[in-house]
Amino acid sequence: MQHEFDLRLSALQAAYSDGSLTPRQLILALREKAMALNPEFNLFIHLLSEAELEPYLAALDGRTAAELPLYGVPFAIKDNIDLAGVPTTAACPAFAYLPEQSATLVAQLIALGAVPLGKTNLDQFATGLNGTRSPYGACRNSLHPDYPSGGSSAGSALAVALGVASFALGTDTAGSGRVPAALNNLVGLKPTKGLLSTAGVVPACRTLDCVSYFSASAREASQLLALTATLDARDAYSRGNPLWNDTSAFGVPRPGWRFGVPKQLEFLGCPESPALFASTIEHLKALGGEAIEIDFTPFLEAARLLYAGPWVAERYSVAGELIEAQPDAVLPVIRAVLEQAPGTSAVDAFRAQYRLQALKAECERIMTELGCVLTPAYPRPVTLAELQAEPVARNSDLGYYTNFMNMLDYAAVAVPAGFMAGGLPWGVTLFGRAFTDQYLLSLADALQRHSDLPLAGERALQLPAPANLAGNDRARLVVCGAHLDGLVLNWQLKQRGGRLIEATHSSPDYQLYALAGGPPLRPGMLRVTQGGRAIAVEVWELPSSELGSFLTGIPAPLGLGKVQLADGRWETGFICEPCGIEGAVNISHFGGWRAFLSSLS
Repeated sequence: MQHEFDLRLSALQAAYSDGSLTPRQLILALREKAMALNPEFNLFIHLLSEAELEPYLAALDGRTAAELPLYGVPFAIKDNIDLAGVPTTAACPAFAYLPEQSATLVAQLIALGAVPLGKTNLDQFATGLNGTRSPYGACRNSLHPDYPSGGSSAGSALAVALGVASFALGTDTAGSGRVPAALNNLVGLKPTKGLLSTAGVVPACRTLDCVSYFSASAREASQLLALTATLDARDAYSRGNPLWNDTSAFGVPRPGWRFGVPKQLEFLGCPESPALFASTIEHLKALGGEAIEIDFTPFLEAARLLYAGPWVAERYSVAGELIEAQPDAVLPVIRAVLEQAPGTSAVDAFRAQYRLQALKAECERIMTELGCVLTPAYPRPVTLAELQAEPVARNSDLGYYTNFMNMLDYAAVAVPAGFMAGGLPWGVTLFGRAFTDQYLLSLADALQRHSDLPLAGERALQLPAPANLAGNDRARLVVCGAHLDGLVLNWQLKQRGGRLIEATHSSPDYQLYALAGGPPLRPGMLRVTQGGRAIAVEVWELPSSELGSFLTGIPAPLGLGKVQLADGRWETGFICEPCGIEGAVNISHFGGWRAFLSSLS
């Protein structure tokens, strides 16, 4: 019987640090385990030999877990992502090539101390959501033999679910990371487009492709994203990560966050999914979320554009020459999908882009006041037998809630949310605006801790809550005077997309002054050690990108600092320099600016 290792990032770091385990011991043992699993699950196309592993292990000699964040951490690579010196096949032997350098992301991970175990199986050319479309064998589910692994990142999901790798790289253009994550009790992060480099990745749709992470927990996905989200000159589609989406944004969600729930829910007749989804909604409410029903029509129409529109031609640009020269080299089901492309015209492409932009505008209006949207990861699971009987239709069923995500430029996280009666994992997706990845992972982490489901491998979650509050692309601002709702300067907030969150009071540690000068009349709120009282304030939320222009327009002696609220929270808000109260009138006894203004009239 093979030894089962705890492959969580924190557990490996502890084991390496106390000397109870070495990277060489772990990696070689995992290689043996993968060899034993591969005949049944077909998860690896190329498992690195001991000789191929040696340079990576040797590079760790003399280094420690304290030096390298991913020291000795085993990971797997979907075989449409380059690893130097190992063939990249995209699950098509006739397409295979030998890359001289690794994909940027792979090189980053190796430099951080991670060790690649091999290249994993996938739906050919990453075209499919089920994991059975490969000449290297179909991938079955990690927990239920009657169901597929999900795809196209099939082997990558299995590597983590079966305890061979701590994390794995997949790709996700239309759901290829999220669907297999949900079917195998994993977290699947589909980051904002361009946040992780796609240099060295075989394109599916170049304008839409994302590299995705599979991990057991949202916290690990957060750590991996923070380590690797960097601008890459090799990738023309690479995008810089705003500071509001760095590692400090991962935390505990603030109470009162809002999540959208589609009015048009579809479960395709599944008897169990509706109750599992309803249960997840209750979990999120218990975490302080407020469910808001939304019109899902424009999202679903955008999803239909992916395979019914000219984006199939973008896929054809990768495999088309091979199909024309060697049609039998491409699987019939993949060929049938891609052969629609040559009939697409440039006129069709532009018309589809115009329609997509119109849908994007509709969806953005819906998303503006939401922290995220919650959907099932898939309407219902489909069996291997159903896929064999109707491969295209049943594959499409799995993508019902996934195909629109990159079309509309959203970030998304698939997170485990229960098990069906037969033991098959079931999951949901949380998606939100671009560059809210860490916030979505915070919500996923909170959901994992609240639902307390076992991790992959039936390990207990055992995760404490993060120490800080979660952040996203919205900044909170405490106002106490002319910027209050309906008052003379409130337009400055609304013009920047501001939204009133709550009316409340400061802690009882402030004095309020009517400052000299004007118009308009302005107050100054000053924190004091004695003689303070609670002052009526409002908390507003506005896009983080607008906060800088707001700050630069604030006149002296006012500025932005930290204000303590009645419940003990500290938020960014208006403060006054002590010198500003010269010539000012202490109006603290009114308890707030509105009451003071009323006294003047």
